[in-house]
Amino acid sequence: MDERYSFTYILTNTRHTVFYAGVTSNIIKRVWEHKNHVVEGFTKQYNISVLVYYEIFCATLDAIAREKEIKGKSRQYKIDLINKDLL
Repeated sequence: MDERYSFTYILTNTRHTVFYAGVTSNIIKRVWEHKNHVVEGFTKQYNISVLVYYEIFCATLDAIAREKEIKGKSRQYKIDLINKDLL
């Protein structure tokens, strides 16, 4: 994976009851870490490991800004964002 790019991503649990937004430069590694509960915290506590959405950015600061934007939005906004390409 080319680490010159940054990713903003959304994960959920298997029942889709909780969402988590994050940023990484290596999305494959980061999703693996979530699936294998490598890092203590929110995603491990709520068993969040299903990647449901991501965006790619050339600039890390843009990815971080997008993550903050997503985190500040409603649950319905996140659901609509995840579903927009499925229709």
